[in-house]
Amino acid sequence: MNLDLKNKNAIICGSTAGIGKASAIQLAEMGATITLVARNEEKLKNTLLELPFQDGQKHNYLVADFTNPDELRKKITKAVEGKVFHILLNNTGGPKGGPIFSADISEFTNAFTQHLVCNQILTQAVVPGMKEADYGRIINIISTSVKQPIDGLGVSNTIRGAVASWSKTLANELGPFGITVNNVLPGFTATDRLDDIVGNAAKKMKKTEAEAAAFMKNLVPARRFAQPGEVANAVAFLASEAASYINGINLPVDGGRTKSL
Repeated sequence: MNLDLKNKNAIICGSTAGIGKASAIQLAEMGATITLVARNEEKLKNTLLELPFQDGQKHNYLVADFTNPDELRKKITKAVEGKVFHILLNNTGGPKGGPIFSADISEFTNAFTQHLVCNQILTQAVVPGMKEADYGRIINIISTSVKQPIDGLGVSNTIRGAVASWSKTLANELGPFGITVNNVLPGFTATDRLDDIVGNAAKKMKKTEAEAAAFMKNLVPARRFAQPGEVANAVAFLASEAASYINGINLPVDGGRTKSL
């Protein structure tokens, strides 16, 4: 099975922590040259130092704030000049939780911009090079909520579903060019985002955070939370040549928690 990513260039968004960082490290270990993308330059510099470069890669980073899509477009357009990116990992922190009925309109528009609009900008920038190389892997970190909406995450459920539909449509359009588009759907994963979810659950349940975490783990057949690297393993496979005939799917990495097929 060919999992070699030597001579492949990858853009990894949200790459200074959690699933994004784990994915950047994993793809670098497989030989890819990584461009980290996040808004905090200090964290980007620190993450850059953690990337393996045993295959002579020259990793770099791009400071970008997804609340400013116009600025993102300018920066990514400059970054792709004269360079082919074979892999794009779209990964942005989820909207805050809360009931959908009480959500402010700005919460929807802001989330739509940061997730779907910015995904579109990045994709439009890298696809011409992917077509030229006859190799492209666009992978979106979304959520199991696209299969089974999660209570208390109204805005997130809505926007994640839109991104999944965008992705499936894109997969159909780009398939003839050797480009695949797939979604990875993490379940409960040990990240800062999960810490917030556990904290909110504890308040709602009037329990300690440890008790809330134990309750949530019991909802998972594997009886534990995932580590970011376990989700990154799925990303790495989908980025490889071995996944060349997998296109347009939603892949849950959730320990079996999602009940739908």
